[in-house]
Amino acid sequence: MRYLPFGLVLLSLLAGCGDSEKEGQHASGSPGPVQYKRVVVLGIDGLDPDILQEAMRRYPDRMANFQALVDASDGIQPLGTSTPPQSPVAWSNFITGVNPGSHGVYDFIHRDPATYSELPGTQKSVHSDDFGLPGSWKFPLTDASDSNRSGRAFWTVLGEQQVPASVWRMPINFPVEKGIGYSFPGMLTPAIDSAYGQPTLFTTNPPLDRLTDPKVKRIQVRNGRVRTNLTGPVNPFKDGEPSARVDLDFFVDEQSDSVAIELGEERLVLQPGQWSVFVPVEFSLLPVGMNSISGIVRFYLRSVEPELELYASPVDIDPMNPVTPISDPEEASVELAQAIGLYYTQGMAEDVNGLKKGLLTDEEFMAQTELVFQERGRMLDYALNAYMGDQRGGLLFFYYSTVDLCAHMMWRHSDEQHPHHDETLAAKDSQWWSGREGSTWKDVLIDLYLKMDPVLGEVRSRVGDDTLILVISDHGFAPYNRIFSLNTWLLENGYLVLKPDMSRELAMDHADFHPVHLRHAVDWSETKAYGLGFNGLYLNLKGREAEGVVEPGQSAQDLIAELKTKLEAIQDDVPGREGIPVVLAADSGSQVYSGSRVGEAPDLVVGYNSGYGNSDESSLARIPAAVLRDNLGGTFNGNHLMHPSVVAGTLLTNGVLARKGLKLEDVTAELFAQYGAKPEVKLDGQPFLK
Repeated sequence: MRYLPFGLVLLSLLAGCGDSEKEGQHASGSPGPVQYKRVVVLGIDGLDPDILQEAMRRYPDRMANFQALVDASDGIQPLGTSTPPQSPVAWSNFITGVNPGSHGVYDFIHRDPATYSELPGTQKSVHSDDFGLPGSWKFPLTDASDSNRSGRAFWTVLGEQQVPASVWRMPINFPVEKGIGYSFPGMLTPAIDSAYGQPTLFTTNPPLDRLTDPKVKRIQVRNGRVRTNLTGPVNPFKDGEPSARVDLDFFVDEQSDSVAIELGEERLVLQPGQWSVFVPVEFSLLPVGMNSISGIVRFYLRSVEPELELYASPVDIDPMNPVTPISDPEEASVELAQAIGLYYTQGMAEDVNGLKKGLLTDEEFMAQTELVFQERGRMLDYALNAYMGDQRGGLLFFYYSTVDLCAHMMWRHSDEQHPHHDETLAAKDSQWWSGREGSTWKDVLIDLYLKMDPVLGEVRSRVGDDTLILVISDHGFAPYNRIFSLNTWLLENGYLVLKPDMSRELAMDHADFHPVHLRHAVDWSETKAYGLGFNGLYLNLKGREAEGVVEPGQSAQDLIAELKTKLEAIQDDVPGREGIPVVLAADSGSQVYSGSRVGEAPDLVVGYNSGYGNSDESSLARIPAAVLRDNLGGTFNGNHLMHPSVVAGTLLTNGVLARKGLKLEDVTAELFAQYGAKPEVKLDGQPFLK
């Protein structure tokens, strides 16, 4: 699976960038009458209506801006999310105004029926062949990576009708989609070195369970110096496509308890607990004298003694010299970096992978997320200045990911019933992060919401009372206490059959643990169904899957009905949770979706109950040891990859509601209605404001 769109890389390396000027795009002027009314949408990923209500109840003096919208819109409005309630699916619903049956994004992870392999749910990847060059070099002839989503973005359609619309950090906006205004991508924008960004830990004493992890690098201090390297993107020009590397040197001064870092021409000095600014880094992919790929990286010094430990962030695309456009117009990423400094460009900037892998502690993770949060504030200020200085008016969308990604990783501290709850850590002081006297990590979910109120206040004060404001989230949140493995359940119930010499995985803490993947382990001639993606179940359908055995038609429908009945009958049996349904509803894809791409949908969308979810391993086409186990870390501990009825999103507005019972696609329809604009296709939503 290739993550960086190398077709675009080759174009930028070998052909240069095209003309990106757009006449009249960013006119500025003093506030006054505008050509198009102003509408602002603040997207807060994961904002849950019940947690929001609790934060407002407990701290009304700190939630005045949310309260103002609650008063204006007759309460907090639950907002119907997507099926399944995954961010790429939900935001695609909002972007296009239609359901997955039309736009084709069903999960973070999709599958290739020809190989039973996992694919990114939002991108298409094609690689044809290589042309050999002398020595170990080769030239990749074609390698394209395009959006898998059908249907053009609402801001593009508005722009074609001359309505200015700027979107900042919009999820699922990579490659960047254009309109009349700024367009910046958010979630699922890749890092230079990987799809979601993988940090590196340099340490003199690697943990035993990380000895084989290429991102955990053992280092040695010799005469106060460490010589190592930083790993970057894979090199498509080299045989075997190895990762490109750059030299990285540390100089340790134990007397001052500090480390000097040399990376290219950059030199940084850090003491334990300090984060660096972003610094540029160049990875050469071709022989000396030819072009290279620019990235940016920042460092965090964990300790000097007794062990030297230095964290390096994932290598992000350099906004000053992007290898592929990360804004429209293309020069906007440069202008933004010049105004606010180098910034995180990868889609999931909050480093959940660093915490999952134990390369950051919970408190270090929250310190890193605070860097992202403060950066977003500077970006919002820049966006509001540009927006209010443009006398054409129009639409502004701005996105925050902080609530979502922090709730994924920190939920357990607020939930005493969570199997991974740590009373000692939950009781630790968190005032340095929250800014609220007396706060502890047990309060982290509430404090996340308190931190968003000044953001909303900044928007309200800058755009004025006459501007329509909509606050939306793509889904809510729920606990994730117990991990279910769909493929293991299918195995135990005879729907998935292994080859005679294969067995399911051993427990992950077993000395002989090794991953067991569907592609290599399954006897497809005897297998009727398999799971892939966080909520997807597929039949091994004859004529569709490479080795399908299930007859299309009535046989397939009967099997879907049988699986639905059995999945919805699964109950937990662990003490204290006996009899709780694990699966709230398993819905037939052909029934919950409509549109031209329904044929690509999972045959069943498994909607888990609150407290449950599919394992990461099963989602990635593996067959774990246990059907059900406690969630004891290494993954999310709060979640929303469940049935949509469990995790509704949130809508607040200063507009007057004409009706309630709203869903994401209704918001899209309302945006078109605000400008009297015509969507390209029939939307699945309807306007809802008077």
